[in-house]
Amino acid sequence: MDLEIRMATESDVPAILPIINYEIANSTAIYDYEPRTFEMQMDWFKKKIEDKMPVIIGVSEAKVIGFATYGIFRPKIAYRFSVEHSIYLAPDTRGKGAGKQLMGTLIDKAQQAGFHTMIAGVDASNQTSYFFHKKLGFVEVARFKEVGYKFDKWLDLVFMQLFLD
Repeated sequence: MDLEIRMATESDVPAILPIINYEIANSTAIYDYEPRTFEMQMDWFKKKIEDKMPVIIGVSEAKVIGFATYGIFRPKIAYRFSVEHSIYLAPDTRGKGAGKQLMGTLIDKAQQAGFHTMIAGVDASNQTSYFFHKKLGFVEVARFKEVGYKFDKWLDLVFMQLFLD
């Protein structure tokens, strides 16, 4: 897939919104129930910028097809070298290498920023995401039983970890 990867700008937020809202409505990739409004997504984007956390997008044929970002794993000062990431692709673009390219760029950015480790929170039923992360070198380090509830069922959450240095 011919993919341009670049830092997102505020003008990309309208293209990011349907990607995240698709996942909220149709998957357990994110444990939200309600679709995000434009204002909510813009606030999210501005907070990422304020926190100096990257939001990168993949553009193919002049269309945003996915995005990836990370943030500090937990809010305590001792976690400042650990980040948790998110990556989402438009459903019709999966399996073509865009996710690997976006994650490669995101991992590079985390390394350049001096982070020590990157964590993925993956719904246990999402085997595609689990094996995607495994191929990138992430290792399962924890499995939490029935910590989420969506679509009338309990969800298990897997934490996977990649050391960056």
